[in-house]
Amino acid sequence: MTEQTDTQPTAAAAEEPQPLAPPAPLVPLAPAVPPVPPAPPVLPAPPVKKDRRVLRAVLRWSAAVVVFAAVGAASAYGIAAMERTDVPGLATASDGRWEYPEIVKPPLPSGSPGPLAEANKAGTHYADLRALVLPAPEGAKEDRTLRGEDGWLPAKTFVAEYAGKDDRDTVRQLLADNGLRHVAARGWTTQDGTRTRIYLLQFDTAAVVDDLLSSELTDYDAPRYALRGAAQLSRDEKFPESTWVEGVDRAVFAETRPYGREQDRQAYLGASDTLAVVVQSGAGGAKAVPFQQTVTLQSQLLG
Repeated sequence: MTEQTDTQPTAAAAEEPQPLAPPAPLVPLAPAVPPVPPAPPVLPAPPVKKDRRVLRAVLRWSAAVVVFAAVGAASAYGIAAMERTDVPGLATASDGRWEYPEIVKPPLPSGSPGPLAEANKAGTHYADLRALVLPAPEGAKEDRTLRGEDGWLPAKTFVAEYAGKDDRDTVRQLLADNGLRHVAARGWTTQDGTRTRIYLLQFDTAAVVDDLLSSELTDYDAPRYALRGAAQLSRDEKFPESTWVEGVDRAVFAETRPYGREQDRQAYLGASDTLAVVVQSGAGGAKAVPFQQTVTLQSQLLG
């Protein structure tokens, strides 16, 4: 028999190990990233309550501060607002203050000093005296008899405020002897019937006004000469001292009971070369707050 060659691999050959493929390079693992928490829900902004009265007040006070800072170098500037508890210069519904228009000091002639300037030895008001009279509050009816001619009032109109003939003669002579130069005035009646008269009397020097105020027209307790309709007056001890204006002396009086149908309040103000007389008359009693307000604002204009 012919021997056949076995072409099948032997078991040993089948079990011979095959060469291994080179190992794949190691890939570094990425660091673990913590999960991102979900964003909190966005809530709508709460509505802002706008108090328009507060907003207006803030704007008004801010504007006043800016204006007051800016007018230091100017010749004309507004009266500075003060605290409500100190000066009744702002109108309120609660205490009877009057609402005045914006009050601005008149400009000085170029190169002229103010009445309180150190260089102004005589204390002269170089501004127009007619522009230094306090304007009437809003809603008041003007007293045309105090307009005068071209804004200047005859001295006899002021003298007529005094009750007795002898007193009128004495005051008339005092004014003439002390060199009265000008009289400017304004008067009005408010809706509640209160009548106001303001007279500004200008003299040559502050020394003349100081003498008239301290020794000729007033005593400590009362005016020396009674005005019409106000026989008995005494010093107003309730007039707030905090309203005092630098450079302005004052003597303030109120008519005492029994004062009849009307009560009078009066103030004599000495401001450099100008004497101011403020009179308010009210049926059943002249209210204290409007009087304090009027006297204080007039003082600020003159100071």
